[in-house]
This record gives sequence, structure tokens and C-alpha cells, in this order.
Amino acid sequence: MEHAFYTLQDFLLYTKGWAYILMGASLVVFLAYWKFLFSRDKD
Repeated sequence: MEHAFYTLQDFLLYTKGWAYILMGASLVVFLAYWKFLFSRDKD
């Protein structure tokens, strides 16, 4: 996956997009883990 960034704006838009994707994915994983921890049977 090769990208040629000709301007700073292109680079910042690309990295900002990936940052939002990673933050969204980490939020989904965190919520799933939280639900896993607190929805277990209480013996």
C-alpha cells in the first residue's frame, strides 16, 4: 500500500482518517470487553 503525499493537507487528512478509525475500533472493543466483564453470572 503505497501512498504519495504531495501536500501536508493530504498527509494530515489520511492520518486523521486512520486515527478516527482506530479510535472507533478501540471503543467497540472496550465496550465489548466491559460487557463481558460485568455480564457474567454472579455465583
